[in-house]
Amino acid sequence: MDKREQILIENFNEYFTLGSDALKKEKYNSAATLFFKALVSLCDLLVFRKEGIIPSSHANRFRILEQKHPKIYKILDRDFPFYQDSYTKKIDKETAELFMDDAEHIKKTIGI
Repeated sequence: MDKREQILIENFNEYFTLGSDALKKEKYNSAATLFFKALVSLCDLLVFRKEGIIPSSHANRFRILEQKHPKIYKILDRDFPFYQDSYTKKIDKETAELFMDDAEHIKKTIGI
């Protein structure tokens, strides 16, 4: 396994585990942020596996996903505004759980 792939998987696991811990502690903003980072790690892993590159920015990531992996793009595009809101608004339990479910779905989709 390529070292970059291993790092993305380790990052996903770390973010997802910490997100789960934050969710249990009712720290929904932290949980949502960590689950979104887990989602991004998985998206980067998918792009790396399929395209041979790791996106350099959110814009680059979104463009590649929209063009080549539209189902995954739709999930990330739906969740991104809520992630941005986590800086200035309180995130509720349902939103944090949605991010967690999306991360689990993408994990299964890409086979890790």
